[in-house]
Amino acid sequence: MTALFVAGFVGLFSETALNIALNELTQLFQVTPTTIQWLATGYFLTLGILVPVTGILMQKFSTRQMFLTSIMLSIVGTIIAALAPAFGMLLCARVIQAAGLAIILPLTQNVIFTIFPPENRGGAMGVMGLVILAGPALGPTLSGLILDTLSWHWIFWFTIPFLLFSLIVGYVFVPNVNKIRNVSIDIVSVCLSTVGFGGIVYGVSVAGDLGWNSAIVIGAILIGLFALILFSLRQTKMPVPMLQLKAFHHPLFVLGLVMSSITFLNMLSLLVVLPMFIQMALLVTAFTTGLLLLPGSVLNCVLSPVIGRLFDRYGPRAIITPGTILIAAGYALYAQFDAETALWAVALTHIVMMLGIGMVIASVQTNTLNALPRQLYPDGIALTQTFQQVSGAVGIAVMVSIFTSKQNGILEGAASEAANAAAAGSSLVFKIGLALAVINVALSFFLKKPKSYMGSE
Repeated sequence: MTALFVAGFVGLFSETALNIALNELTQLFQVTPTTIQWLATGYFLTLGILVPVTGILMQKFSTRQMFLTSIMLSIVGTIIAALAPAFGMLLCARVIQAAGLAIILPLTQNVIFTIFPPENRGGAMGVMGLVILAGPALGPTLSGLILDTLSWHWIFWFTIPFLLFSLIVGYVFVPNVNKIRNVSIDIVSVCLSTVGFGGIVYGVSVAGDLGWNSAIVIGAILIGLFALILFSLRQTKMPVPMLQLKAFHHPLFVLGLVMSSITFLNMLSLLVVLPMFIQMALLVTAFTTGLLLLPGSVLNCVLSPVIGRLFDRYGPRAIITPGTILIAAGYALYAQFDAETALWAVALTHIVMMLGIGMVIASVQTNTLNALPRQLYPDGIALTQTFQQVSGAVGIAVMVSIFTSKQNGILEGAASEAANAAAAGSSLVFKIGLALAVINVALSFFLKKPKSYMGSE
């Protein structure tokens, strides 16, 4: 588990660590801001395309084979990125890195649900929750420190020792824990899945630059939705489907999937919009912004394993409902912020928010997958991971677009109101986040322990 968790942390750290260096890379590679954003968009796009395929790969290949493939992809991608002399090579490296993460995240969840009994999964998923939250949250802070002292290349070199540690430990200790089945990979299903999830992620990712009424954006999203409909229909007709959609027959799985998607949409969009508010409205440097957000991230890292054990002891509703309320409270406070807000208030609210997110993310994932019989774990994991990544990409694109639109509307009237415009744009985004958080609060009251959680598989 140590090997898997370390590899997952590095992949999720890489997901956000480069964001703080995008302005510098724009000038270095002499490309437009729209082009440089592909270093982030390409990462999400690769995850959206490959995660669904991982479900079938975990049944066809051994745990050890999947783990070693993931680590080698991560190491190769990271080294190429650190040495990249041009934008094109750096983008290719990011895609290779994301391919490694697309394997390790579902694989880690599958191992947890295979080797841990239902009554102990919350604790293990609590540690994974630490990885899921610490990677993206610490990325901007650590990379800001690296950029202040070294070059952007060291954002990648920094992770190499961790990947090598994971490779060595995993090579020695990771066995095969899943049952290998002689399943065939349906090329048509792979293509439909790729076009479906890839089309949606691509469409929403470029909407901020091209506009939501752009023919390219609308076309990409519609083609993606149509491909997903064909993909779903094909899975129901196949004797051995690539992705088993019977998971949707379990109401608690569907409920958890919706709650998990809302939480990821809110969390990943918050990780983008909140730093924008702090830097543009409160006029704080990038590194100081990272330091402001550090206490909440560290507290979450410390408490995630504890929250997992409390989940095992008291069940889902006792942990998840208070967590959703804390998230809603955090958004309610954020929505009141303006250009005069004290920095301590931002840090304190972030602590409340991250505590709530920590209580919800891993616990919802555990309860969601506990609702499935064991043979559906790979498919359920592929579905939850895919929905999380797609909802995160959609959340970032939509929320940043709303932020920019509101900001520009105020700037057209008075160019001197830059700080207030950024605050107004952020406030609107936080109000939308609050509405989604309230929906999650309501949904949490319908949660209960699945039968499999109480001992039957």
